[in-house]
Amino acid sequence: MASGGFSVAALWTEVNRFGQNGDYTRALKSVNKILQECKDDVTALQCKVVCLIQSGSFKEALNVINTHTKVLGSDVITFEKAYCEYRLNRVESALKTIENASEQTDKLKELYGQVLYRLERYGECQAVYRDLIRNSQDEYEEERKTNLAAVMAALSTWDKASPEDLGLTETTYELCYNAACTLIGQGQLGEAMKKLRKAEELCRLSLSEDSDQNVFDSKKKVKLTNAEGVEHKLTKKQLQSIEFNKALLAMYTNQADQCRKLSSSLQTQNPGHPRPVLIQVAQLCKEKQHSKAIELLQYFSEQHPESASEIKLTMAQLYLIQGHVTKACDILRSIEEFKHKPGMVSALVTMYSHEEDIDSAIDVLTQAIQHNQVEEPGSSAHLSLVREAADFKLKYGRKKDAISDLEQLWTQNPKDIHTLAQLISAYSLVDQEKAKALSKHLPSPDKMSFNIDVDELENSHGATYVRKKAAKVVGIHHSNYDPKATPDPERWLPMRERSYYRGRKKGKKKEQVGKGTQGTTSGSSADLDASKTASSPPTSPRPGSTTTASSGVVPPRQQKPAAPGATRKKPQQKKKKGGKGSW
Repeated sequence: MASGGFSVAALWTEVNRFGQNGDYTRALKSVNKILQECKDDVTALQCKVVCLIQSGSFKEALNVINTHTKVLGSDVITFEKAYCEYRLNRVESALKTIENASEQTDKLKELYGQVLYRLERYGECQAVYRDLIRNSQDEYEEERKTNLAAVMAALSTWDKASPEDLGLTETTYELCYNAACTLIGQGQLGEAMKKLRKAEELCRLSLSEDSDQNVFDSKKKVKLTNAEGVEHKLTKKQLQSIEFNKALLAMYTNQADQCRKLSSSLQTQNPGHPRPVLIQVAQLCKEKQHSKAIELLQYFSEQHPESASEIKLTMAQLYLIQGHVTKACDILRSIEEFKHKPGMVSALVTMYSHEEDIDSAIDVLTQAIQHNQVEEPGSSAHLSLVREAADFKLKYGRKKDAISDLEQLWTQNPKDIHTLAQLISAYSLVDQEKAKALSKHLPSPDKMSFNIDVDELENSHGATYVRKKAAKVVGIHHSNYDPKATPDPERWLPMRERSYYRGRKKGKKKEQVGKGTQGTTSGSSADLDASKTASSPPTSPRPGSTTTASSGVVPPRQQKPAAPGATRKKPQQKKKKGGKGSW
C-alpha cells in the first residue's frame, strides 16, 4: 500500500492508461508516486525517462539516466540515453554511446543513421539506411526510403557526388522533394523544378483532409522554424536562409521596424553578404526613399567590391525607375564581369539609343568587339557582335564606321553575298570606284537564280498582290461589228466629251415594280409623273394612257383630296363577347 491510500498496482494501472492515451504528463505523476515507494524500480525509472522524452524534457531525462546508472545498467536504457544526447545536439556523445552498445538493435541503427547524417558523414549514413531497408519489414519502410533519399540529395548537393539510382519510387511528396534536391545538386535545375511542382502537388493532396488548411501560409511556415530543436537539424546555410526569409516576410507584411531590425542584425552577422543590404533597400524603396536606398548600395559596393556586382545591378534598376538612364548605363558599364556579355551590351545599346546617344552606343559595341577579338577571335559571339555593330551603324547613317565591320565579316566568309551587298551599298556613298571593284565579286545572274516558280509564289498564302491570269478562250465571241458602217470618229473620247452629248435628262427614271399602293402594279414612271402634264389637272389621265376605270383602282396621285373637315369613315368593329379581359 502506497502513501495516501493508493496501491502500487493501481498506480501502475494509471500509468498504463495514461500512456496509451498519450497523456504523459499525468503518467509521469503516477510514476513519481511509484518511485516514492520504490526508488530503485528499474521499470518505473524507464517509464519516467520515456515520459520525460515524450514531453520534450530531454535534459531532465538524461539527468535521471546518469543519476541511476548503476541501477539501470549500460545496456538497459542505451537507446534512450543516445536519443537524449542527440536531441540536445550532443552528437559526438550520442555516437559514442551507440558505438559502445553491446548489441546493435534496429532502433539503435535508425538513430545511428540520424547521428551520421547530422555529422555530415553521408557515405556511412547511406550504408546504414541501405542495410536497414534490406533487412527490415515493418510499417516504417517508407520513412527509411525518405531518409535514404535525403542522404542522396546531401551527397549530390554538399559533396558534389554523382548519386547512383537506387530505384526509389517517388510516391510521396518527401521522396519527390528529395529527388528534386538531388537534381539541384547536379545542376539540373529545369528537371528539379518539375519535381518540386510535383512534390507540392502531392503534399497538397496528402494534407487536403487535414484541419490546418493554411499549411502553405508563410507566417505559419516561419513559425514552424522556431520550434525547439529545429536549429539542430539544419545546416548553417539553411539556418541563414530562414533568417533572410524572416526579414523578407516582415517587409511583405508591412512590419517595417521589424524588417529593419532583422536585416541590420543579419548584416552584422554577415558583413560581406549582399542580401541583408538588398532587403534594407527593398524596404526603403517600399517607403519611396529611393535616393537613400542608392546611397546605401553605393556605400556597400565601395566597402565590399567582391560582392558589388549584384549590388550595382540593383543600383542601375533604381536609377532607371527614377528616369536617370545615363546614370544607370554608367553603373552597368562599371561591372567588369558583365559589361562585355551579349545581354549587357544589348541592354546598354538599347538604353543609349533611347537617349539618342548614338556615339555611346557605338562605343559599347566597339569595346565589346575588341574584348572578344582578344578573348575568342572568330567565335560565333565575336562575329555576331560585329554583325550587330554594322547593322546598327548602317541604321543610323554611319556608313564609314560600318565599312570596317562589314569588311571584317566578308573576310571571315567571302561567300556571304548579303554582307558583300551591304559593303557595296556602303561604299557607293563613300567611294564609288571601290564599290565598282567589289561588284566584280558578285556572282552572275545565272548563278544567283534560285529556280523560283513565280506563279506559285504569287498564288501562295500571304501574297499581298496576285497577278490575275487571262481567262481561257472557250469559243469564238461574236460582236455587233458592222464592216460597212463608218466608225464613230469620237469613239475614243468619254461620252461627256463627245460633241453630240446633250447630257442626261432629269426626271427620267426606270420603271419600278411594286412601288405603288400595296397590291397594285404601277406602269412606267413617266405615266405616273404629273410633272410631265403640267397643264392638266392632277386628277386627269394623260391622253392615250390607260384609264383608272379599267382597273377599278385609283393610284394615290390621281385620288382627289378630301374636303375640309371631312374624316375617313372607319370600318365598323365587332364587339367582343364577355366583356373586358376575355379572349
